[in-house]
Amino acid sequence: MTEGAIEREPHQPHFQSREYNALQGGIERWFEPIDDAIGKSAMLREIVRLGARVFAPPPDRRARVEVHQFRIEPRSDEAAHPTPEGVHRDGVDWVLVLLVARVNIASGTTTIHAEDGRELGAFTLTNALDAAFVDDSRVAHGVTAVHAVDPAKPAHRDVLVVTYDASRR
Repeated sequence: MTEGAIEREPHQPHFQSREYNALQGGIERWFEPIDDAIGKSAMLREIVRLGARVFAPPPDRRARVEVHQFRIEPRSDEAAHPTPEGVHRDGVDWVLVLLVARVNIASGTTTIHAEDGRELGAFTLTNALDAAFVDDSRVAHGVTAVHAVDPAKPAHRDVLVVTYDASRR
């Protein structure tokens, strides 16, 4: 992405080094591609542009942007963990986490941590379009497991994660 231009690349794996993801780092992870209707939508393009405006990558560098849709569904008898589990960095410059939907869910608290592991703050994205803007080069983040408020009913937490990396092209 450069100067507002967004070019969709062919579907490809997501990769993080073990330095940033001890559990699943060092391997290519393939997620389902984003549906064309969503990928070409004006809404998604505006979300990507919003993050670019907030993070303001240097004007002389293109930012590589990855978009991931995550649905976390707890079972009636156990909590569900977001991915990746635990406090982590994504190995990019910036991360935008946007809540899409939260149905019959308790917890899912986002935590922000200093390099030494000290917790700097915690908050819960509760309403659609609540967002967290994270400087991944300076802090780590995590999300607590979620569980159903009413175990007899379906439950899910949907987020859109958009990462920006101005160091890779």
